[in-house]
Amino acid sequence: MQTPPIVETVGLSKYFKGVVALDQVSISITAGQVVGLVGDNGAGKSTLVKILSGDLEPSAGQMLLNGEPVHFRHPRDAKKNQIETIYQDLALCENLNIMENVFLGHESYRNPFLRLLDRRRMYSETAQLLKGLGIRVPSTRELVMNLSGGQRQATALARVAKAGAKIVILDEPTAALGVNETRNLLDLVMRFKEQGKTIIIISHEMRDVFEVTDRIIVLKRGELVADKFTAETDPDEIVRYIIRGRE
Repeated sequence: MQTPPIVETVGLSKYFKGVVALDQVSISITAGQVVGLVGDNGAGKSTLVKILSGDLEPSAGQMLLNGEPVHFRHPRDAKKNQIETIYQDLALCENLNIMENVFLGHESYRNPFLRLLDRRRMYSETAQLLKGLGIRVPSTRELVMNLSGGQRQATALARVAKAGAKIVILDEPTAALGVNETRNLLDLVMRFKEQGKTIIIISHEMRDVFEVTDRIIVLKRGELVADKFTAETDPDEIVRYIIRGRE
């Protein structure tokens, strides 16, 4: 029996006061794939991701997880289904340290009734998690406000790993990073893939997309115009789809 895709959309559409933001988009993503989601501004990328992450409800169509229909009304519905999204702002608390951000919402307690935090355990687990992901930081006690852009991205990725995410959506993850930090982030994406996680990356950086993805999905004006295996296409072809749409 064939394993169903981990996530699938069938005729997914979204309308905003007569404006078609997403028009009958059907995609199918296999567990463990890294998929690039590309297109110009207004192509529908953000709308699709917000539906997948529970920030928006579709106007029409259906979404399936492991072959079962789902309907998210809130981001917490997506989180319950092990879908985590990291937007460009990262949603980190700058006045908290790395450990506190990683465990935010998943705290460990020495005494659950008295709500006494087991900070020693959380610091130890954070250090082990970061080491396992190959993430280097000054200290797990370092405040996020003192971290570089790459270290902040790594902290956000560690947080979704701690949350047990099986599907990770990254919104322009390398946009504000330098060369070395971009390299580290792409390596981290590949480690997530090795762990069996499914990753969807929105990016305008073709070099990054072609380096880590298995497939590339192109949207234009809310429509799916291309779905290509990365090994069977090239940047010039993908750019043509972005500019011209279907050929």
